[in-house]
Amino acid sequence: MGLLDGKVALITGGARGQGRAHAVTYAREGADVIIVDVTKQVADVPYGLATADDHAETVREIESLGRRVIAIDADVRDQEALDGAVASGIDEFGHIDILVANAGIWAMTPFWEISEEQWEDMIGINLTGVWKSVKAVTPHMIERKSGSIIIISSLNGIEPGGNYAHYTAAKHGVVGLMKTIALELGPHGVRCNAIHPGAVRTMINGFQEALDAFAGHPGGTEEDRTEAGRRVGILRGSTMLDPQKIADAGLFLNSDLASNVTGISLPVDSGHLLIPGWNNDPVRD
Repeated sequence: MGLLDGKVALITGGARGQGRAHAVTYAREGADVIIVDVTKQVADVPYGLATADDHAETVREIESLGRRVIAIDADVRDQEALDGAVASGIDEFGHIDILVANAGIWAMTPFWEISEEQWEDMIGINLTGVWKSVKAVTPHMIERKSGSIIIISSLNGIEPGGNYAHYTAAKHGVVGLMKTIALELGPHGVRCNAIHPGAVRTMINGFQEALDAFAGHPGGTEEDRTEAGRRVGILRGSTMLDPQKIADAGLFLNSDLASNVTGISLPVDSGHLLIPGWNNDPVRD
């Protein structure tokens, strides 16, 4: 018996990284899965987005577990595409029980240098796209009087992050959105919660500019990313988190184990928020 036997989960950004971890974990626990991810590059994102091969690999892994899957190439800023994904899922599987609003991007620019296009892309995907994803599935969940929604925020939905104000603004924004969704949907039997991942080892922070930031100088390496991860948490042996750790938290929140949990923010951060922080580059004059 799996924790999600008979359930159907819709996961945005599901083709790789944290999204794939959610998709495969839920399939392992008995769910059929709909993944939505985009293969068209966003202009100013400094790393490659998901590919058709990424979609295919996630599909392969889910089917190898004996579960059914639909993979849809769509941008979460496109309400019509999201509505279509929900309709396809209902047509194929009969119902949708779970939404994981996971799709997101990240980039680094001082706030006063962020262009309007960069701001609109970040807010459009990381905040508006979450609203549109939840909007797409909500009428069906209201009709069924049940459902679980998880919004993937970030530690930067709780604390600031230098050189990515647009990302931090979006991730703070989804927390307020989550609480309002939980408040409005609670009477309909639908739960909504947020997860705040710490530093997770995915493509979103594995490109060269990010590695340089971790190192504090050009030429950053994977070892620099690992070392930076060690400085984020307080738990012994912690470093950059495996995406599976976030999927495990999502599994709990989407299962009957959390049937009376709604409106919460759950950090998965190896205790980072316990640390008062550090200053590696103090201004001395």
